[in-house]
Amino acid sequence: MDALFSADNLIALLTLLALEIVLGIDNVIFIAILSSKLPQEQQPRARTTGISIAVITRILLLLGITWIMGLTAPLFTLVGHSLSGRDLILLIGGLFLIGKSTYEIHEKLEVEDHDRTAKVVASFAAVVIQIVLIDIVFSLDSVITAVGISGTLWVMITAILIAAGVMLTFAGAISSFVERHPTMKVLALAFLILIGAMLVIEGWNAEAAHALHLKNYAYFAMAFSFLVELINLQVRKKAESPVALHNQPTLAQAPLATAAAGAGVATAKTPVPRQTTSASGSRAKGKVKRNRKR
Repeated sequence: MDALFSADNLIALLTLLALEIVLGIDNVIFIAILSSKLPQEQQPRARTTGISIAVITRILLLLGITWIMGLTAPLFTLVGHSLSGRDLILLIGGLFLIGKSTYEIHEKLEVEDHDRTAKVVASFAAVVIQIVLIDIVFSLDSVITAVGISGTLWVMITAILIAAGVMLTFAGAISSFVERHPTMKVLALAFLILIGAMLVIEGWNAEAAHALHLKNYAYFAMAFSFLVELINLQVRKKAESPVALHNQPTLAQAPLATAAAGAGVATAKTPVPRQTTSASGSRAKGKVKRNRKR
């Protein structure tokens, strides 16, 4: 029992848990984009089904660890590169991810601009099948990473289960956030294209991909782009909010201010009567006085 909860196993568990969550974000984004094509009431069920299938797939792959190790054996050589079963899965999965994400971006730019009301609603079965296909690719990469970090089965399964719980908790929030912000959805699709290209490179030449640390650069670029887009969202939000100007009358004060302004204009236009008398008026008064004396 002490050996199970040793410091090495706990460190491996925490490290693997962090990696599983990071690797699982890609899966959650893809599931969120696919489930958005379903009716609103079916989207939570699609997300739960997709993440559950991902967990089951990873646990089954962990239990068949000898089969996983056998996938690294070369099957044939193509243009001077030896390709294994794992390489083929990564190549096919990466190409599928690139093609699917590119199609989604094209559909968003072309279809939604012409007719937003004619939204294509996918079937639940079609969405689940696509989720299963991409789950196999992400699960294979995740399991190989887990085996490389820790060879203890319970550590790997525990990390996968905890990471799945985290993904289930935040999948709805991530999905609604992506759907509320169209630019964030395009950015997420661009992330998936980048991940697909990374999978293709890793499937074609895994040693070169690891030597160049492509994943580190890719995840840094994704995090930086996400941070910039969050700043853009805040800037646009402030620009759209009304600005309160100083010394402006409120709605209650507006009629009074208008009346006061009108009175001022009327006063300015009314001529002031003169207090001096004219010469003709003086002569008329003089004649009246002389007549009285007579």
